[in-house]
Amino acid sequence: MSRVNRTIGILCLAAACFPPLQAQTSVTVFEGARLITGDGSAPIEDSAFVVESDHFTQAGRRGRVPVPAGAVHVNLAGKTVMPAKVDLHGHIGFQHDADGTMAKEYFTRENLVDHLQRIAYYGFSAIIGIGDLVDRSDLHGGRTNWGDVPLRVRDEIIPGAALFRTAGTGIAWPASGANGHPSRTDVPYPVTTVAEARAAVQDNIKIKPEFIKIWVDDRGGRVKKLTPELYLAVIDEAHKYNVPVAAHNVTLADAKLLMRAGVEGWLHLPVRNGEVPDDELLSIIRERIAKKDRPNLWFNPGAGWTASAREVWDDPLLRETVPPQQIQEHWGDYLAKLTPESVERARRNLRQLGATNALKLRDAGMKIVLGSDTGQTRFFIGWMGQLEMENWVWMGLTPMQAIVAATRDSADAGHFNTGLVAAGRNADFIVLDANPLDNIANSRRINKVYFRGKEVDRAGLRAKWQAAWPSRGR
Repeated sequence: MSRVNRTIGILCLAAACFPPLQAQTSVTVFEGARLITGDGSAPIEDSAFVVESDHFTQAGRRGRVPVPAGAVHVNLAGKTVMPAKVDLHGHIGFQHDADGTMAKEYFTRENLVDHLQRIAYYGFSAIIGIGDLVDRSDLHGGRTNWGDVPLRVRDEIIPGAALFRTAGTGIAWPASGANGHPSRTDVPYPVTTVAEARAAVQDNIKIKPEFIKIWVDDRGGRVKKLTPELYLAVIDEAHKYNVPVAAHNVTLADAKLLMRAGVEGWLHLPVRNGEVPDDELLSIIRERIAKKDRPNLWFNPGAGWTASAREVWDDPLLRETVPPQQIQEHWGDYLAKLTPESVERARRNLRQLGATNALKLRDAGMKIVLGSDTGQTRFFIGWMGQLEMENWVWMGLTPMQAIVAATRDSADAGHFNTGLVAAGRNADFIVLDANPLDNIANSRRINKVYFRGKEVDRAGLRAKWQAAWPSRGR
């Protein structure tokens, strides 16, 4: 018995000293970089931050951060680190990127994952798909039978790819929803009565969307738009189930009704096409926040690409991911006419937009978040989000404010555990060769991207995509 007891004792001691393999965790400390944490505080020079498994655990000045014994050390001296970005307004999945064509048939798991890898290449750790191809009711007793690809991908954590969430198909008056390529125009629920509006919400919530998107836009008078009676019914029905609503609308009158009804997000500016927020709208915003009435209000400013100079379009970041003939096909005429004078005019317009519109909404309490509209033929995946963030600086944000909006604030609005270098957040970050606080364009100088503590194989992705390019585009 004594030998048996000794044997048991030795085995117990071994178990204590050598825990099961699955219980062991990897620890890495990244040292020496200038660290922009994403919370708006001053950057940390000569920093150190610790990643345990897939999360940040500590960050601070090198020498002041306790480093666990046995940690792997990675030297990032001379680099700048910022959190990964988040895009809350994507239309990915429909496009075949090798040739730029679009079709419903392309909306497969393989293609959607490829698009998530493309935005990962640009340093985006998460995206919300809007107008996604997912089975819905046709509101007449049938189903579209479009499958469940967005729902399956939403539940996955794919190495080297951004996280994905879906808002589903959205709701609109027939033909007034997703525009652009015909493959997308019939995707939203087409509602024309209050009964259909409520039925669409009841069906939409079954997939547990991040929010329900509504389009309130007559597309320049070409189509009819959702009437107040219809969109107020959508909002009321969604809020019965505590599901947020995000709107694409244009007019000041609609913005006031939507804001009073409790819409939380705006995909584009809430007021556009020459109208601007007035004192009444700003008061509604402040009142909702003061009363804590769905107070987390956000919007996509839509600064786009217009303030980007010609040399921006020659940047390696774009040329590594999009075939030259596609750039020429979709942007050749625009770039040929682009002059320093037209760029300066666009920048003046952006500054005016900031002063009279976007920054007034921000000052009233709404959060600016990144939403690029990417994935629609010429709106190249990843690239449009990058230009969006850069052009915010021409709109009136500082580089630091632009980074915080594109990282922490966008992540928080989308309920993603990313966008910030802080204990408990996913270890998603971008290593840059230059400081974006000196020039926001330096955020394009990406050296490496890490998701959940692992480096994204950008070279492998680049080789895969370029191998599929038409030979004349290589």
